[in-house]
Amino acid sequence: MNDITVKEMVKSAKKNLEELSINDVKNKLNSENTIIIDLRDTAECIENGIIPGSNHVSRGRLEFSADPKCEHYKDFFDKEKDIILYCHTGSRSALASATLKYMGYKKISHMKGGFKLWMEKIGIIVDYK
Repeated sequence: MNDITVKEMVKSAKKNLEELSINDVKNKLNSENTIIIDLRDTAECIENGIIPGSNHVSRGRLEFSADPKCEHYKDFFDKEKDIILYCHTGSRSALASATLKYMGYKKISHMKGGFKLWMEKIGIIVDYK
């Protein structure tokens, strides 16, 4: 059995992943062909807010929420649209991107630097509901 660290897993996931800048994501906020998904835990979203127009799925629920055959499916998942994932710094979103690709989603990217960099450079958020 191979021992692999989380750092190595994230690095591997990023090899085949389109990384978008925070400005790229800001420019796609109102695009009808783009779905933005916040992967942080619910407590993080309540405490810090979310990027406007984002949908929320905690990383631990991703596979259940993205599977149309699962009772926990979230209908904002659409394999025909561009999906941008983000988390706090970009590690969870990189891993989640690899997972969604494995599940058959093709148009996946993630926001480099995550919510932390978004807040440092752009800072536009809304309250989590």
